Amino acid sequence: MRYRAFLSASAVLLTTLAGVSAAPHAAAADEFDVLVFSKIAGFRHDSIANGVQAVKDLGSANGFNVTATEDASTFTASGLAPYEAVVFLNTTGDVLNDAQQSAFEGYIEAGGGFVGTHAAADTEYGWPFYGKLVGAYFKTHPAIQQAKVDIEDRAHSSTAHLASAPWTRTDEWYDYQSNPRSNAHVLASLDESSYSPGAPMGDHPITWCKTISSGRSWYTGFGHTKETWADASFRKMLLGGIRYAAGDTSADCRPETGYTPLYDGSTAGWSQAGPGSFSNSDATLKSQGGTGLLWYTGKQYSSYSLKLDWMMDGDDNSGVFLGFPPSDDWTSAVDNGYEVQIDATDASNKTTGAVYSFQGADTAARDAALNPPGEWNTFELLVEGERLQVFLNGTKINDFTNTDPARSLAGHIGIQNHGTGDDVSFRNIRIKELSGASAVQAEAYSSADGVSAFTKAGANGGQTLGHIDPGDWARYDGLALNGATGLRARVVSGGPGGTLQVRTGSPTGPILGSVAVPNTGGWSTFRDVSTSLSGVPEGTADVFLTFAGSGSGLFDVDDFTFTKAEPEAGPVVGLGGLCLDVQGGNSADGTQVQVHTCTDAAAQTWTRSEQTLRALDKCLDVSGASTENGAKIQLYRCNNTGAQNWVHRADGTLVNPSSGKCLDVKDGLAVSGTKVQLWSCWGSANQKWERSS
Repeated sequence: MRYRAFLSASAVLLTTLAGVSAAPHAAAADEFDVLVFSKIAGFRHDSIANGVQAVKDLGSANGFNVTATEDASTFTASGLAPYEAVVFLNTTGDVLNDAQQSAFEGYIEAGGGFVGTHAAADTEYGWPFYGKLVGAYFKTHPAIQQAKVDIEDRAHSSTAHLASAPWTRTDEWYDYQSNPRSNAHVLASLDESSYSPGAPMGDHPITWCKTISSGRSWYTGFGHTKETWADASFRKMLLGGIRYAAGDTSADCRPETGYTPLYDGSTAGWSQAGPGSFSNSDATLKSQGGTGLLWYTGKQYSSYSLKLDWMMDGDDNSGVFLGFPPSDDWTSAVDNGYEVQIDATDASNKTTGAVYSFQGADTAARDAALNPPGEWNTFELLVEGERLQVFLNGTKINDFTNTDPARSLAGHIGIQNHGTGDDVSFRNIRIKELSGASAVQAEAYSSADGVSAFTKAGANGGQTLGHIDPGDWARYDGLALNGATGLRARVVSGGPGGTLQVRTGSPTGPILGSVAVPNTGGWSTFRDVSTSLSGVPEGTADVFLTFAGSGSGLFDVDDFTFTKAEPEAGPVVGLGGLCLDVQGGNSADGTQVQVHTCTDAAAQTWTRSEQTLRALDKCLDVSGASTENGAKIQLYRCNNTGAQNWVHRADGTLVNPSSGKCLDVKDGLAVSGTKVQLWSCWGSANQKWERSS
């Protein structure tokens, strides 16, 4: 199979600097090849011909070749080899035999791309691989009607052109047998309150992407009507999906849940330090003038996953600052924190993905994942204690550990406006706090027997715990173990391997857990191993790593992390066995919360995070922070205010500490659709809530 050679940002810049206007990812003729497959073994959509023509038109206009067929005999290893992507265009029923299925599985696993439109979800129900590939199977549909589409990801090539406001479209809207959100990255979803669904899902994805093995998958529920295939905005969406599947552009298509928006159009909680500023339009920030920093003042963070989307106009400069103290002087972030750089052409330790002036990115991985100026990219900055991992469009490109006592990765976050002419835009800044997990550098022991620090390239912090033989140990004083349920260790071995044991109290104390460490393939090949823990004491404790095995030079330990179970997620059950529910499954700020017959919908799946209750990535909130009886209880973006704190008391009530009042089912009605409200606590049945198993 032929794969696209990604253009580096510098190559695009050279074109621009030579006086040629370089369109984003300007496609050369015959850049890649697409197979459109529209065989049916069930209902035949009369829009298939329109769809095939739409893909051909896109190919002609954007430099890729299109072959259309309804002949399944193409599905052999050699028959699929010329194509970077295969489009299942409104296929229905069982369209491939066993041998053809096997060939297509091999194609995807080797790095091929899949695009599914509309009835592709009504295809091959008995083929488990296909079910994973498409993401969800069709269940039913209502009549063709108008609906509002919420765009959840405006960085992906298929949705970046769409506005932040809901997109109103008319089509035949599929309901699915399962929600793909847990196994795919949702790009767009339906607002079920804007139309009449056939089988309401609450949380209703309609377009998504994912990876499977080395392959890429993009699916949309659009495509029933002829008018859809003629619509310019939908055609641009389809083009982006094809480009992603064909490997012509990169995206982070990992499933994403549990993030709290810090910027989604509102700059509340943000402050400008230093000169310059950011324009704010269509939920997009764009740097302008001066050299300064827009920083989030609302909270300091220690262990977290920060995601944000960014785009350079050309040879521009910006960055994301982490771990600095509050200050109106933007240079404080430079002196006390770290910058993850955004720059097309600077020195290797000062260009995109680098921890500025401290550590360059993995250049090969970065260049393969990077979209050029004019296209959006996504950073994930994963901070665990003093370890920072940088992911670009889902690919890990940097792994840095702070060892400078004068700096930290814990603190505030901010985005840089570098200066006049350095035009970088940002969208969808969101964060997920982790469960306090932080990496401990294994060489930073309090005392040890037999082992010692060993300088090694590729190690976080530059050293490992080395010279490990059976019976050796290392002690780490005062580690926080609250809630720890597992241990993850980064190890390396070109020797026999062995066993890593975790103990407390002494080198012969109780074993909390142990994990086998294999030969990892060499002394420069690192990998993670993990194990569950039991009998973990609360609070802090002196922890011992002990080592067992045969021979000498068993393995090295780079770092280790105590992990915690994910927060419990599930329904909250109240009066009459009804569940706490977000009305209509609508994730918009201000949506009324009610009680409703229990289902497994995301609108009834609540996660406890500290004192907040979260569903659909937003928080249970008292409208206007009111303390009055009858105040509206709503879903609202999480903002760290007292209006979103809830304490579950021993008597079963959920109390908002700021008001001292309880979550209450209005009028004590055990009827689906009854609103919940804030009310003085008096311990009645309509104020009692419990987790359901």
